[in-house]
Amino acid sequence: MGGKWKGLILFALQEGPLRFGELRRAVPGISERVLILQLREMEVTGLLHREVYHQVPPKVEYSLTDFGQSLNAAMAPLGEWGEEHIERIDAIPWDQMR
Repeated sequence: MGGKWKGLILFALQEGPLRFGELRRAVPGISERVLILQLREMEVTGLLHREVYHQVPPKVEYSLTDFGQSLNAAMAPLGEWGEEHIERIDAIPWDQMR
């Protein structure tokens, strides 16, 4: 579960299936290439399911598997912690730590 985008993708999918374009809008700042790579990794690891609908135009939806939903549930307390401490986190001079 490495990388900065996977948690945001999991969060975006918690309410139900999304198409690629919807996911890209739900995760601001992610490039198309990175989103594709992250989705592939998450599919291989069993966190999400990719459903291809054979129609014209083609339609693909991404949804969480039970495994992905369980990870989302495990990460919920961390998200709550982040929301509680967002002001302190935002005040950290991250650029000075490099």
